[in-house]
Amino acid sequence: MRHIFSNGITLAVALLAGAAGAAGPPSGPLTKCPVDAVVSGAGCMDKYEASVWRVPNPTTTNAALVRRIQLGKATQADLTAGGATQLGTASDDYAPCTHNGQNCANDIYAVSLPAVFPSASITWFQAQEACANAGKRLPTSAEWQVAANGTPDPGPDNGTTDCNSVGVFPTLTTPTGARSSCVSARGAFDMVGNVAEWVADWVPASTSCPGWAGFSDDDMCLAGASTERTFPGALLRGGAFAVLGGPLAGPLAVRATMPPSLTVTSFIGFRCVR
Repeated sequence: MRHIFSNGITLAVALLAGAAGAAGPPSGPLTKCPVDAVVSGAGCMDKYEASVWRVPNPTTTNAALVRRIQLGKATQADLTAGGATQLGTASDDYAPCTHNGQNCANDIYAVSLPAVFPSASITWFQAQEACANAGKRLPTSAEWQVAANGTPDPGPDNGTTDCNSVGVFPTLTTPTGARSSCVSARGAFDMVGNVAEWVADWVPASTSCPGWAGFSDDDMCLAGASTERTFPGALLRGGAFAVLGGPLAGPLAVRATMPPSLTVTSFIGFRCVR
């Protein structure tokens, strides 16, 4: 219904004008993030590859712990004190959270922590849920790229400070942030090597890996879109230790050959963004 004021101005116009005035000028650029993240464009990218934790009684006795996780303030000591257990360091142990992301709400939480082994053997769907429970989400490939820029391309991997592109049996992965030189221009660690990282994007599954030619020696498997495969390719970024890139790991490494339902892969993990 159209309502008219005595001066002939419609209520709709008045409401629009009021809304515009209330909105005010646009806010300035993002300058600060929680301690577990770094400023990356308009978002806060996790500083470390995700460790996934199961928190008991998350809506009752551990509600405060969950809130600390969502605020980016939870420490490993907080998690241990709350009886939380880390998942995905030795096997696919996320059940009852299923591979397709069912039964995961209020169950598994992605936490960005230093000095822990990143969680792996996780599907894209489980990673998405772990981020969502923590009040975050999987980054887009473009967001991931911004946060990764400036990370050194792996050389021979000296085993101490370089990005982990080789891996040493039996652990293969290294604790988050342990490789002091493997840090991006924006302060995110291990975006090259260690575990390859799921990002939000899906494309038709790729069938070939032509590389970047003279532009870069990083892994590039984003070509030859399949018309026959029964799954999409969920993008993986950064490469991993020894496999899925190895020496070809790097800040431009990208692969779209794996289905989002892929399981039991010790070389695939993720990180989240706010």
